[in-house]
Parts: sequence; structure tokens; C-alpha cells
Amino acid sequence: MAADPELRWFKSSYSGGSGTECVECAYVSHGALIRDSKCNGGPILNVRPQAWLRFVASVCQGVREPA
Repeated sequence: MAADPELRWFKSSYSGGSGTECVECAYVSHGALIRDSKCNGGPILNVRPQAWLRFVASVCQGVREPA
């Protein structure tokens, strides 16, 4: 999937300013998109709304899924 220039990409407020090891997200009607902030022309992960909400809730609660 090519990056749409109209998308509003954002980084976590916890991301450092050094530009290392960070991902960016953009909300779309069918969920969320995730990409490497250092390679914004690279691959984009497409996540369904339910999976994105579960991920965000888990991160906020500090929950880890079993391996």
C-alpha cells in the first residue's frame, strides 16, 4: 500500500525526538495504518478497528499477551 499524502500520520507522545525506533499511525475509515517513521515510503501495516482498539487498550493497561 502506497502512503497517501492526505493521511494525517502521528507519533506517540512518548516518542523521543532522536528519530530512532519509532512508528507512526494514521486513522482511516477501516481502522488504523502503522509504518516505520524512518522509512515513510516503506511498507504500511493495515489494522482492523477491533484489533487496533484492543491493542491500544492493552498498552494503556500494561497488559501483555501470552507468547
